Amino acid sequence: MDLAKQVAIYNKINHYGRTNGMELQVQAPGEVTYTMTVREEHLSSPNTCHGGVIAGLMDAALGAAALTLAMPVGELVSTVEFKINYLQPVYLHDVLVARGWVEQAGKTLVVTSAAIACHNRDEIVVARALGTFNRYPASKRDFEGLAS
Repeated sequence: MDLAKQVAIYNKINHYGRTNGMELQVQAPGEVTYTMTVREEHLSSPNTCHGGVIAGLMDAALGAAALTLAMPVGELVSTVEFKINYLQPVYLHDVLVARGWVEQAGKTLVVTSAAIACHNRDEIVVARALGTFNRYPASKRDFEGLAS
């Protein structure tokens, strides 16, 4: 199965991303972009986005970058840990672009980095992160069967 088909399956089963209005694009194996617009349900105080929403987008970008290397060899990934730095506040209607890339891919662990920029505010970087992901056989999750 090629990467485009695998990403289509992932998008179909990824309820979290769909619920939050996140759109995944794969630039190349190990490089992804996730885009989302901050909505009212993402706010924690008047006009300001909750940090957990930013962390969720960040985890998605970090993990998807790792996933693009794992899926072609019949594997999935799960988050082991990630560290995030919040650099700027994020507001209602901000258009966030999270770019994730693989730093190091080993046999069992993949280390990724990501940055989230605010497209409608001159691409100001609002957060950066570094993550570690565990690789495991996709057969443990019946990945293709989930998309049926």
